[in-house]
Amino acid sequence: METKEIAEKLVKWCKEGDYETPYQHLYSPNIVSIENDGKGEGGIAEGFEGLQKKGEWWQENFEMHSSTVSEPIVADNWFSVRFEMDTTHKPSGHRSTMSEIGVYQVKDGKIIKEQFFYDEN
Repeated sequence: METKEIAEKLVKWCKEGDYETPYQHLYSPNIVSIENDGKGEGGIAEGFEGLQKKGEWWQENFEMHSSTVSEPIVADNWFSVRFEMDTTHKPSGHRSTMSEIGVYQVKDGKIIKEQFFYDEN
């Protein structure tokens, strides 16, 4: 698949609220996922096992009320997407909205790297 097709599929599934299917169809088994600068607990997840643990942590700690996903911006083997989320942090009960930019790198028809940039509250 070309980068544009991968980006469009990711956005389509995310807009439908399906955040699992992209992992099965679009991601490399050697994926590297980075939160902001990669520092701290959960800053870098590697491979499907790392993504699974990251996803489990998210499900345990956050309730998603709503989200929006922008159309992708594609440049060669890279694309970016803006996500906006309304969530509640389960342990504290604190509800907030956040906006983040996801930047993705594609190689050999699969996403090999994703990095998310956002302000930490």
